[in-house]
Amino acid sequence: MYQKDEIGNKVPVTVLTGFLGAGKTTLLNYILTQDHGQKIAVIVNEFGEVGIDNQLVVGADEEIFEMNNGCICCTVRGDLIRILGDLMDAKLGKSDRQVDFDRVLIETTGLADPAPVAQTFFVDEEMASFYTLDAIVTLVDAKHAERHLDEGHEAQEQVAFADVILLNKVDLVDESCLNQLEHRLISMNSAAKIYRTQNSQIDLNKILGISAFDLDKKLEVDPGFLEEEDHDHDDTVSSIVLREERPLDLKKLEKLIGKWIQDFGENMFRYKGILYIKDVEERVVFQGIHMLFASNADRKWKSVEQKVSEVVIIGRELDPTWFQEQFAQCVAS
Repeated sequence: MYQKDEIGNKVPVTVLTGFLGAGKTTLLNYILTQDHGQKIAVIVNEFGEVGIDNQLVVGADEEIFEMNNGCICCTVRGDLIRILGDLMDAKLGKSDRQVDFDRVLIETTGLADPAPVAQTFFVDEEMASFYTLDAIVTLVDAKHAERHLDEGHEAQEQVAFADVILLNKVDLVDESCLNQLEHRLISMNSAAKIYRTQNSQIDLNKILGISAFDLDKKLEVDPGFLEEEDHDHDDTVSSIVLREERPLDLKKLEKLIGKWIQDFGENMFRYKGILYIKDVEERVVFQGIHMLFASNADRKWKSVEQKVSEVVIIGRELDPTWFQEQFAQCVAS
């Protein structure tokens, strides 16, 4: 297995998803043409689907190639893990082709559900030792989003998995419609940051290098990340916020999370939180995707901060009252 210290730090990966026509390719072009001083490896879903300012000229037999701005590009015609492995070997000088890059951007054109991409960095130890999933960025077409959200589960799932939502094409919609749509998005995913954009233009510091998927790092940067209010909604996808100031019993909580995964795992798209456990000096950070779950002890609680458990669950057709009641039963006696 490749060890992290072979390259110093893990390579951050940003997953870019969104509705058809929401502006993913425009954002991709924008990122690659900005003066950010980084070499970015771009993985696009299928050969021929994305044209990056007409710079991509590749023969049918090539899968990894360099662009004239120092970035590289790959086409996902095969298995994502294999392509990430090829990139890893190329960066480490363990293949005939040597390329250098600072981060990876995966554009998920044609993938309705970002889960398989995100799960790659959970289930494959070799990938997890070299790469770190930085954030899932979802673009939303402000002009057509209401219809997309009403008509299909795919659009809702893209919102559910997002760490950052770019509400794009805001110049085409009036303020009242934007506010209504933003409220709907918050009700579906209260943990995501939402930014309004035109032509997919955004301060890159808000979408790259934000450690949004690495919850313990995210909480160090933004301690109030999980402090969101729940909202009423009509969508099948929604977010549930659980909060408990009393210490929790670890065994009760482990049993409950096991039940969550067994009974609702397929409908739980993302869940994350920090836990205040009785007789444990550190905060416990956990997050999961569907049936995959991971937790770890974070830093010690600071003497000046309030010890509190906060959990956000994003999923489809989940009963918030049941989750609240079950979570409350995990309070330590």
